[in-house]
Amino acid sequence: MMNDVLRRLVIRAFHITNVEFAKKASVKGSTLNISREILSEIIAGEELVIDMTVSVIKPGETRVETNTIMDIIPVSTKVLGRLGEGITHTLTGAVVVLTGCDQDGRQMHEFGSSEGILAEHIIFGRAGTPAETDFIIHVDVLLKGGQPFNRALPTAAFRSCDRFMQTIREAMKTNEAGEAGEIHEFFDRAGTGKKKVALIKQVSGQGAMYDNLLFPDEPSGYDGGISIIDVQNVPLILSPNEYRDGAIRAMD
Repeated sequence: MMNDVLRRLVIRAFHITNVEFAKKASVKGSTLNISREILSEIIAGEELVIDMTVSVIKPGETRVETNTIMDIIPVSTKVLGRLGEGITHTLTGAVVVLTGCDQDGRQMHEFGSSEGILAEHIIFGRAGTPAETDFIIHVDVLLKGGQPFNRALPTAAFRSCDRFMQTIREAMKTNEAGEAGEIHEFFDRAGTGKKKVALIKQVSGQGAMYDNLLFPDEPSGYDGGISIIDVQNVPLILSPNEYRDGAIRAMD
């Protein structure tokens, strides 16, 4: 039997044990420095965004009040190649949590809000949720009031958060490979003489806070992504490594 390698994906993980504010985003050893400098520029460029705040929630300090949880986002970036191949840098020990509401107090949710004490609305240590030991970079977006509750409002929050995250991603691209705590290789292989297997994943595509972006420029990013709604919810084929590398960005 022959196994042809179609794609090779290398994921380098850099573990973070401290998050601090600085003038410029950077990764120095196990410390992640983040900056609020771009926030005023982001707000000025978004008609529907009134305000945007960034704070750091340390491990064990999650009994804080927040607006509804819109997303929990891993911090990863492409260093070489496109999604599903090449080299990706990712952070462990730190994750972004996006929350939001509008000036009228409407929480940005679809089928149930989660505003209140953060620790009471997250089950830690599950797939897609922070570990109890993770630092949480909390991004909260205040959106313009008096607007129809449609896709434009949450989309503005997702886009604004992603612009902030891009400052971290750009800093991560320069991390030296030798500083990675873990390095993993994944291969998409085509095996002759074997059964062909396809896994089917159903994703939401109904509107507002029930959407998925496909094939963004960055892993689990926003820019460059295509809404599953805008492609009429047609079936799409992804390779295992594209899926592994964050080609689907759930926004619900």
